[in-house]
Amino acid sequence: MSVPFYVSPEQLMRDRADFARKGIAKGRSAIALQYADGILFVAENRSPALHKVAEIYDRMAFAAVGRYNEFENLRIAGVRLADMRGYSYDRRDVTGRALANAYAQTLGAIFSSGGEKPLEVEILVAEVGAAVGDDQIYRLTYDGSIADVQGYAVMGGQADQVADYIGEHYSEGISLAGALRLAVDALGHDGTEIRQLTPDQLEVAVLDRTRSQVRKFKRISEETLERILSESRPAPDEPKSADEPSTDDTNAGADSDTGSGSGSGSGDASVTTESSVAPPGDDDAPIAPPEDPDTDRPL
Repeated sequence: MSVPFYVSPEQLMRDRADFARKGIAKGRSAIALQYADGILFVAENRSPALHKVAEIYDRMAFAAVGRYNEFENLRIAGVRLADMRGYSYDRRDVTGRALANAYAQTLGAIFSSGGEKPLEVEILVAEVGAAVGDDQIYRLTYDGSIADVQGYAVMGGQADQVADYIGEHYSEGISLAGALRLAVDALGHDGTEIRQLTPDQLEVAVLDRTRSQVRKFKRISEETLERILSESRPAPDEPKSADEPSTDDTNAGADSDTGSGSGSGSGDASVTTESSVAPPGDDDAPIAPPEDPDTDRPL
């Protein structure tokens, strides 16, 4: 009878954590960011049908990265839990904190169990309040750890680089257009080369506290996203009129007049000035080609 190999509990948990982290890092990043009127969710997602951001209840939303089948099961379980509690008691009794605690127990139980692999997911549970100070964002990791986040949160992919970029440019009370432009720019700074993401590569949704409806969740379409991004871009420099003389022509005339009136032997030497060229804007930056779809790659 063969003796099974012994693995210490510390090494076992370390291996399971490394396995889950590697799976989550293969996906693309998702951002939750507080702005003046609510909470913004921006995720790099090229699939129009498989959503990484979804509604849970009246004032709550769910965002996730990792394996789609795993976090979709968590989302469905959260919707059922919220509906049951709201139906059994009152809709006001459904809170983001209670839902985050339920998710933490589920993730922690699966991670510590030796019979199944840990879930390769990270999730966010957000609840918008009547004021900015009442907003709540909870980040949950694969092992059931839960953290109360203020301002912004980044999951998946190169999360550290994206979070560093947001931390350098984020300010409290930012507008929706400014928060959206910041999130899109941050997703493009996830590597050595800066990428320009187009609306069809993004999934955007908000929890808007100013909505008159009870349900505060709303998705932003590609047309609306393109309009907001175009309005938030800096205006390009206006081209010069055809009747207006250029700087080179003016300098050339001045040099010829100076050479003809000097009478010295230095007429061949002329002073040349380079015309100032405005730096290219964001629209002139190269757009990264879309990646090939990979069904095995986590979202």
